[in-house]
Amino acid sequence: MIKIVLKRGREDSLRRFHPWVFSGAIAQVQGEPAEGDVVSVHASDGEFLACGHYQIGSIAVRVLSFDESALRPDFWEDMLSRAFQVRVAAGLHPLGEGAQTNCYRLVHGEGDNLPGLIIDYYDGVCVMQAHSVGMFRAKKQITAALQKVYGETLKAVYDKSSGTAPFKAGLELIDGYMYRREDFKDNELVVKENGHKFMVNWNEGQKTGFFLDQRDNRALVGSLSKGRNVLNLFCYTGGFSIYALNNGAAHVDSVDSSKKAMMMVDRNVALNGFDSTRHTSLCCDAIDYLRDVPEGKYDLMIVDPPAFAKHRGALKNALRAYQRLNAAAISKVAPGGFVFTYSCSQVVDKEAFALAVFSAAAQTGRKVRILDRLNQPCDHSVNIYHPEGEYLKGLLLYVE
Repeated sequence: MIKIVLKRGREDSLRRFHPWVFSGAIAQVQGEPAEGDVVSVHASDGEFLACGHYQIGSIAVRVLSFDESALRPDFWEDMLSRAFQVRVAAGLHPLGEGAQTNCYRLVHGEGDNLPGLIIDYYDGVCVMQAHSVGMFRAKKQITAALQKVYGETLKAVYDKSSGTAPFKAGLELIDGYMYRREDFKDNELVVKENGHKFMVNWNEGQKTGFFLDQRDNRALVGSLSKGRNVLNLFCYTGGFSIYALNNGAAHVDSVDSSKKAMMMVDRNVALNGFDSTRHTSLCCDAIDYLRDVPEGKYDLMIVDPPAFAKHRGALKNALRAYQRLNAAAISKVAPGGFVFTYSCSQVVDKEAFALAVFSAAAQTGRKVRILDRLNQPCDHSVNIYHPEGEYLKGLLLYVE
């Protein structure tokens, strides 16, 4: 195996089990690794520290194992089995036809000790996204391991890495099925989340087809929706809207600029038995819509925008955007109303996001309380040695 030797004193982070090796920590590369190769990482005195996928960039190695287990033939089956057992222990894996939830995240990158890999499970269909060349090149082994973990209950494995895997010459970045049971022909299916029904299309939808990371937060929205007029901004396929409707909201307006997303919202509303008397779909820019909303029209708002900052260079602009957006929401919500506000930008930490919202509230001059601090659910687990994995943060605000 090709060896990566670190500079003296740069092994401490690996001894603390952080799963990244930065290029600046490397003293020597013994051999000529291709991107995606499994390499071993050693201290300056030659001591073995870890092995992982080699890549070109500021993160030079994504660690797969702190021993040499990544070299074993059963590595992928072992790691996916461990991830699966965590979901079983958390009560997420379906235990029969009466299960109220049959979709969850099986693998959350570093959180499941598989950096660069995302796998979402939708009632027997696994949708995978590789975020590194190493994971992209391991797709066949991962698929074979999924078949062993789920057995005959596995309907399909769909690779959707074209938008996430780094573009490299020689990589065939075309989405498609890695495995498909003969009796399964669809590109979408209906899943259940806490008893609510959602149509998921992994072929045409964003990410893997559905945003599973808001499951617990959707339930909280539902618990506070009875009798309220609800505005769901950046609604995508209407997850928060369905929970609000199913829990007695007086009326829900769902807003998104994507026509495909709004068509799926309408399908999900019908799927759960609601009609247009209690729900309105609005295909328009969410920020423009909020700007023109009369004050007091809504007494519960969900503000869940896409990531405003995907790298640190965009952080300042992102924080200004969060401040403007939240100031508009806080100024428009009815007295005694709730605002659920979120950031999924990994480079925006909890403190920075809270400060942006504080600044927004101060700008409006209204009295605002924080009732809860919100985050990602248990299947989007965070490796305790990799706190960067805690990307979703939110606040539940009460506005007088």
